Amino acid sequence: MRIAYITAGAAGMYCGSCMHDNTLVAELTAQGHDALLVPTYTPIRTDEKDVSQSRVFFGGINVYLQQKSRLFRRTPWFLDRLLDFRPLLRWVSRFAVKTQAQELGELTISMLKGEHGFQRKEIDKLSAWLKDDIRPQIINLTNVLLSGMIEPLRQALGVPVVATLQGDDIFLESLPADCRAEAIALIRQNCANAAGFMATSRSYADFMAPYLGLPRHKIAVIYPGLKLKGHAPRGADRNGAPFTIGYFARICPEKGLHQLVDAFIELKRLGPLPCRLRVAGWLGENNKDYFEEQKEKLRLRGLLEDFEHFECPDHVSKVRFLQSLDVLSVPTVYHEPKGLYVLEAWANGVPVVQPRHGSFPELVEASGGGLLVEPGDPKALATALRDLMNQPERARDLGRRGHDAVGRRFNATVMGRETVAWYAGFLRTEQP
Repeated sequence: MRIAYITAGAAGMYCGSCMHDNTLVAELTAQGHDALLVPTYTPIRTDEKDVSQSRVFFGGINVYLQQKSRLFRRTPWFLDRLLDFRPLLRWVSRFAVKTQAQELGELTISMLKGEHGFQRKEIDKLSAWLKDDIRPQIINLTNVLLSGMIEPLRQALGVPVVATLQGDDIFLESLPADCRAEAIALIRQNCANAAGFMATSRSYADFMAPYLGLPRHKIAVIYPGLKLKGHAPRGADRNGAPFTIGYFARICPEKGLHQLVDAFIELKRLGPLPCRLRVAGWLGENNKDYFEEQKEKLRLRGLLEDFEHFECPDHVSKVRFLQSLDVLSVPTVYHEPKGLYVLEAWANGVPVVQPRHGSFPELVEASGGGLLVEPGDPKALATALRDLMNQPERARDLGRRGHDAVGRRFNATVMGRETVAWYAGFLRTEQP
């Protein structure tokens, strides 16, 4: 099967969607399919081998300049390729977090207008390359924010175009209200031409169907999976280390680090068992003040000695970090559609304590690999963490259950097979 999977770079961040897409396409290739991961906007960033194509379409510089100036909507394609130079896009992406919400809204609207937007030339370039050089049997868009290209690609190539739902609402909710309303209306219009949709959890499929006006029966649920190489439960010998609570995710308010810090402060107040908090994940310039605020809360209570921060690690360092934990908690404020960090903890035999919303109840109920607490309640989170601290054998049992679930269900092999089976249904319906 020839598959073109079009993903969106995240301006230099480690992005769960990029990691999911990279793992999926690598697995589809390993299973014998001709699968291409095509980056848009910026190169993707992942802590595993990057399998994306070297050429970036809809390069962030070109897209921005075409939004601002008629001149760049008419420049020759060879000139555009100079501005799509990967090192240049990586350098420019460092400043993307400073882009104003209103500007992002205007650009999003233009992109969603597809052939009627300012980036029509970019659609033409992608369509020509796919048609002349790749000739895929199916095209998968990584999110519906790219849905402006659904109908142009379908018309140019005559193949089904599907889309993955894996966090689109989080971006949409960050837009100004007027832009958000127009964007959702355009997505609803564009998605009428999509063959189908894939969601990364049942709860997210149930939420996105009414949010975007999509037929629920057209949304398949295929859970994310990990490549298990390199992951393994740590040994039982802890060498007298204190109970270690970990956070591994992007450091930002929506991921809920502040709630975990508040829970850790409450846990210390309950005393007297020794414990520590370890934090790792990508920290952008726009969230450094937020991170310092969390450290200041700990400093004021004399707890900085029990806190450790690690820079965003590579894959080996990530595994080493996870294996140093007794429990992982990422108490997100938003409803998480995937929860890759939960699977990564389980792959290393680490139990989790997560809020009872988003994909977390599904994952925990399917695995038995952790505990659920009321969202937005640091005291409830502290109580659950204390229960595991007081019952180390129970914590180890939950970690074993999570590890077994990843080996049985939430791995790349299963994800790849289910995705291929889903694609095959569209190819059968396309045949005369």
